[in-house]
Amino acid sequence: MGDHNIQLAAVVLAAGMSSRMGRPKMTLPWGDTTVIGQVIRTIKAADIDPIIVVTGAASGAVTEALLGFEIQFVDNPAYQTGEMLSSIQAGLAALAPGIQAAMIFLGDQPQVQPGVIRAICEDYASSQKEVVIPSYQRRRGHPLLIDRALWPAILALQHPATLRDFINSHPHRIAYTPVQTDSILHDLDTPEDYRAARSEKV
Repeated sequence: MGDHNIQLAAVVLAAGMSSRMGRPKMTLPWGDTTVIGQVIRTIKAADIDPIIVVTGAASGAVTEALLGFEIQFVDNPAYQTGEMLSSIQAGLAALAPGIQAAMIFLGDQPQVQPGVIRAICEDYASSQKEVVIPSYQRRRGHPLLIDRALWPAILALQHPATLRDFINSHPHRIAYTPVQTDSILHDLDTPEDYRAARSEKV
């Protein structure tokens, strides 16, 4: 983290059902680790700490895959009905009072690079905006950063509201970080996604 005055945390969403993959996608092999292991490595390479991993459907497998990493686990009991919002809420609620902003990561997005994370952090420090979103060719992606000022409103959202709807209703609070990689757009939903991403990596 370039600006050590800013206390940032990572919230990694890993509670999904992996229904289209057919098996827990976060624990699939990725290099010498797993998909979610690579996500955690990338966050650590960008010097963001603490890291909270929100688990749900495959919590045992995800926890086992991350043995040895210094992270905190939070269970989302509403993972089957609450969509992504309930996992974000569980992660934000678990963060300590001194944290100023949270960066929301997808647990199935191992292609994201530390440089993208650092660029988002720099734009947060310089823009004075409460939401920072990476964009590739004007398409928004992940991870995105949310200032603590917005957490109470996000924690108060109820299904069927989504984080996207909430952010879209506050356009004046958003800064965009243009990046030169489409990795921010891609997660691994299907076996085809996974195979394509692994072949690109090699």
